[in-house]
Amino acid sequence: MIARIGLDYTSALNQRAGIGRYTRELVNALATTAPLDWAAHYRLFVAEARASFRAPRLGANFCWHPSRLTERNLHRLWFRLRLPLSIENWTGPLDLFHAPDFFLPPVKRSTRTLLTVHDLSFVREPESVMPGMARHLNTWVPRSVQRADHVIAVSESTRHDLIDLYQTPPEKISVLYHGVGAEFRPILDAARLATVRRKYSLPEPPLILSVGTVQPRKNYQRLLQAFAHVRPAASLVIAGGQGWYFDEILAEVRRLHLESRVRFLGFVDEADLPLLYNLATVFVYPSLYEGFGLPVLEAMACGVPVVASRRSALPEVVGAAGQLIDPVDIEGMAGALTELLADETLRRQLSAAGLGQAARFSWARTAEQLVSLYQSLLS
Repeated sequence: MIARIGLDYTSALNQRAGIGRYTRELVNALATTAPLDWAAHYRLFVAEARASFRAPRLGANFCWHPSRLTERNLHRLWFRLRLPLSIENWTGPLDLFHAPDFFLPPVKRSTRTLLTVHDLSFVREPESVMPGMARHLNTWVPRSVQRADHVIAVSESTRHDLIDLYQTPPEKISVLYHGVGAEFRPILDAARLATVRRKYSLPEPPLILSVGTVQPRKNYQRLLQAFAHVRPAASLVIAGGQGWYFDEILAEVRRLHLESRVRFLGFVDEADLPLLYNLATVFVYPSLYEGFGLPVLEAMACGVPVVASRRSALPEVVGAAGQLIDPVDIEGMAGALTELLADETLRRQLSAAGLGQAARFSWARTAEQLVSLYQSLLS
């Protein structure tokens, strides 16, 4: 028997970071994971597929099922009007459907369901949610969790939140960590590094790097306040989408007179990310809440010493391989950054420890665990 598994690939095409990257990496790893006792046919659903849509090549057992309906219109049909328009109208009959992006659409009664929940930041840190989204998330995420036959949490922290906030039965949740791609590694090619330095007009070292969309949860306002007290003088570079909180962060840069020392790169090309990490002297991630924290893992895999928040899932990712800080302690954050910039021996120690910690995570391992979970749900 060949298992017919549907998977929503929409975020992989529409989101460059976050859940989009998670879905791309996961599906790419599934395409190279083929246990001897397992035969699966993957049916990838894509919303808002224009006439110019070109499906990535993944393998003979992957086929694409695009819809011209936008993701927003589908959400209106499914979650506002509550129409029982099942996903099988696009994919055909399924044995199991995996929703990797919080929301579980209608499915046929005979179809098993799996839902990935990345975090519950909209509950734990409600001020971090873009205005207008909180009500939608707080209504439909818990309902999706309740409807799903099984739930994937991307960390033990998220698993505990599901149990604590939604009273989800522990046996209904499996923890599958993110992986890190092989492209994230120490890079010694001076020419490639110089090309990326020129491309983004990066300042000379020492360079403190942070990666993530500019939004309140990333805690950039306190990072800027801490950075203003870092000595010796360094540059701070922030790579990531200029989210709805960007104007407030720019105002803070001006208030602190840091215009000459802080750079915002916006989104950077995925191919440039490993080189960008390698150009950093220190990587800092002071987030108030993370379901996982993939940039921290990528930085460690590139051998960059890490300063990260000790909240939510980040201690799971960093382990003992980085400096963990209280993200609301501005003086403590400034002290940790100052110490790392001044102590080359400590930077080397954390670099080596980070490489060892990052080696524990891989997308191949995550895909193997996912296939085992598929098999378990279909047995």
